[in-house]
Formats: sequence, C-alpha cells, structure tokens
Amino acid sequence: MANNEVSLYPYTPSKTAAVISAVVFALLLAIHTFKLFKTKTWFAIPFVIGAIFETLGYLARAYSCSHLSEVNPYIAQTLFILLAPILFAASIYMFLGRIIRATGYARSSIIRPTLVTKIFLGGDILCFLVQAAGAGMLAKTDASQSTKDTGKIVILAGLIIQLFVFGFFVVVAAIFHFRARKVEGSKGLMQEFDWQRYLFMLYAVSGLITVRNVFRVAEYAMGEDGYLLAHEWPIYIFDALLMAVSLVICTTWYVGNIVSKASQGDREDIYVMMAGQETNGARV
Repeated sequence: MANNEVSLYPYTPSKTAAVISAVVFALLLAIHTFKLFKTKTWFAIPFVIGAIFETLGYLARAYSCSHLSEVNPYIAQTLFILLAPILFAASIYMFLGRIIRATGYARSSIIRPTLVTKIFLGGDILCFLVQAAGAGMLAKTDASQSTKDTGKIVILAGLIIQLFVFGFFVVVAAIFHFRARKVEGSKGLMQEFDWQRYLFMLYAVSGLITVRNVFRVAEYAMGEDGYLLAHEWPIYIFDALLMAVSLVICTTWYVGNIVSKASQGDREDIYVMMAGQETNGARV
C-alpha cells in the first residue's frame, strides 16, 4: 500500500485468513457440486450457489487485502459474504418440506409440505432483495454519507427479517418433529428413513446460521465505531467458520446418503419424495 493510500478497513486485514477461507469454501463447493450432479438432488442447488458466493467473497477479500483503497473488491467481498447464507437457507427450507413428505406424516405439520417451501422461499427471496438493495446503496462510489447510512439500515432490516423468518421456520420444524414422534403405527418407510437424524442436523445448521445472523445484526447495529466492525477476527469466527461447518453438515443431505440403507421399494418412494418429484398429484 502506498504511503498516501487510505485503507477502507479500520484494521489491517489478513490476506492469509482470506486465502485459507477461499480454499476451504472452494473445496466444499467441489464436494457439493459433485454430490449434486451425482445424485440429481436439485433442491441443493442453492448450496452450490452459496458456496460460489463464499469462495468469490473471500477471493475478493484476499485481493482487497493488497489493494486497501480500491472500492470494487471491497464491495464485492462484502456483498458475496453477506448474501451467501440466504442461499443456504433456501436449500434448508426445501429440505424440511422433503423430510415431511418422506416420513409420510404430512398431517403432523402445521403447514402443508407443498406450502413449506413456497412460504419460506418467499421470505428468503424478500431477505435477499432487501439486503442486496442495502448493499447496492453502499456499493455506489459516489454515494453520500446519508445514502451509505440508509444502506446500512436497509441491510440491518433485511437481517432482522431473516431472523424472524428463520425463527418461524424452526418452530414449524419443531412442531412437526414433536407431533410425528407421537404418531403410532409407523409405516415401513419410517423404519428405513432415519428422519429424526436429519431433523437434528437441520436444527444444528439452523442454529449456526441464526448465530451468524445475530452477529451480523449486532455488527450493523453497533455501527462503524462498534467493536465488531473495528476488528477482523469476528467475521472469521462468527461467519466464515459457522458457514463452513454448515456446508460440511449439509454434504450428507443428498438423496444418495438418505436412501442407501432402505429396501429397493422404499428407496424408490423416498427418492421420489426427497427429490420433489410428482407424488399423488402434488409436489414438495
């Protein structure tokens, strides 16, 4: 950095940390992409797109570490890293709908499986658009301080909406879990599909994303003078690490893993329902 170059960061960013993060997410991207096409589990496409966002985000951050005054790479890393978890959430929402259908206990859900995906994906798209709009305000090179402040408020609003949507989603999942466990006379399909294991993993990933969202809300609420924006380590602990762990857990959510222990007949039934294909005139 030249002596007269003004850094966009309030600290000295670590290029090593950014490169390591980019490599980790690139590896996870490769794993998810391989599993996606091998199993044709298309509801997991947002996992792949989200992993692309994370990889590009940390690559842009690594570049930005050596070009501290350049706005474009700084904005790129902010935008990609901020929006990636919304894409992860999209696959998580679709996964719950498929779990509900695969158990055969759709009536145990307070929301029909066909609507679970639509409702929460709608909320997810809203969160994405709101946060993208806020990030767009920050990305304008000629933006006034007032516009930048408004952008941060819009991003904060999008993060808060995301917290509420995700909270309601977990409630829906928990109620289904509680009711389904009480249902007697389980079907053979239930014996072959360890649905509770996948629900517990869904809770774990939901918890990780929620912690990350709370961190981001606190970060933007505290502002530029706050501790979280003034130090680099929180973004790697409360965002990069949590999202990487989430992607690791989600590598087991592909159809091939779920049906591997089922009998041939049940395997076909589970595959159809988990893949979201036509079943009795309805789709998950």
